[in-house]
Amino acid sequence: MQDAADDLIRVMIVDDIAETRENIRKLLQFEPDIEVVGAARSGQEALEMARETEPDIVLMDINMPDMDGITATEAIKRDVRFAQIVILSVQAEADYLRKAMRAGASDFIAKPPSGDELIGTIRSLAVEAKRSKGEQKILEGTGPLPPIVGPGRIGPEGKLIAVYSAKGGVGCTIIATNLAVGLDTADTPTVLVDTALQFGDVAVCLNLQSKNSFVDLSSRIDELEVDIVDEVLLQHDSGLRVLAAPPRPEMADEINANQVRTILQYLKNHFAYVVVDTGSTMDDITLTVLDLADLLVSVATPEIPAIKDARLLFDLLSVLEFPKEDTMFVLNKMDRRSGITASAIAENLKCTVDGEIPFDERTVTTSVNRGIPFLIADKGQPAAKGMLEVLGAVKQRLVERAEAGTEERETERPRLFSRA
Repeated sequence: MQDAADDLIRVMIVDDIAETRENIRKLLQFEPDIEVVGAARSGQEALEMARETEPDIVLMDINMPDMDGITATEAIKRDVRFAQIVILSVQAEADYLRKAMRAGASDFIAKPPSGDELIGTIRSLAVEAKRSKGEQKILEGTGPLPPIVGPGRIGPEGKLIAVYSAKGGVGCTIIATNLAVGLDTADTPTVLVDTALQFGDVAVCLNLQSKNSFVDLSSRIDELEVDIVDEVLLQHDSGLRVLAAPPRPEMADEINANQVRTILQYLKNHFAYVVVDTGSTMDDITLTVLDLADLLVSVATPEIPAIKDARLLFDLLSVLEFPKEDTMFVLNKMDRRSGITASAIAENLKCTVDGEIPFDERTVTTSVNRGIPFLIADKGQPAAKGMLEVLGAVKQRLVERAEAGTEERETERPRLFSRA
């Protein structure tokens, strides 16, 4: 029988100010699933304490006297690989965000953190910590399969998450980019793929110059190798790798569904997560993505046309025999003023709403214009809080599907369209 203590989220606090350490401890002390296993006053003390206590989550200050938080993060990630590190700092400049993510941090929260934001982040990251810890035990001789550790290594097949809506303009690209950033860690390298081949906006939303794109891989489909793929993939400042859509719409005709299948399968063999932002057309490219998807995140907004299209999509998925348990339904841009509630939509569509992201135009627009996903830059805002809940739900669903032993499909799903 599993020890109840194994279910607790083990948290370590690192800050050189005693009052801050105590305030954070007080925020967490009444949470029944969270245990504070230590509080360190410096980076060096944090490293020694992390080796001894093996925390799931480390709350790390940046500015400390002997070893700063960035250096301490790098050191802890080397020795306690499964630990998820959350940087806490009053300095929220993009340079600090980039350094924190490159050092291996999983998240960044501005000081002083609110209780809801801090606890929500801890619980969301705990899913990844527990999974990574289990894989580490396996590598030591007590587990199933080793983790994928990077684009140059082949390990167990990664998970492909498709983000789709039958209606354009509902925010699939924003959700896909933030989801990918949230999943991307040192232990779970993630690649974000744009299969909206004619008018894909992933690169634009991340402020990336798309010198290379999908067409550069499709043209060399018979010689996919690590060096070639690594050269084509773009890299965001957060460390996330990106396969962009072609720079011009007409170039999409150079790519066919078989090439998309080959490329996505290759990426699944080299990354822990492949997040795919799809076009709204249900063509053979999108159907290929669904064939390979381990999880479909279907997105709608509280508007009659979007709800109607969601109903048609669910009907189509039924025809395609896409498992309901592999589908999540997320409502974006939720606004009480719209007059349509999540419960009303769920009742109308006869389905469960798995996540809600509030309407937060200022946060989203600023995020896109800066090229920094709001899950990094604006964690305290409503949209980011909603996205964190979706991220946690996605991870939990993947864990549940893996535990159910259904991640391997024996037969390919029926396809409605094909290109001759």
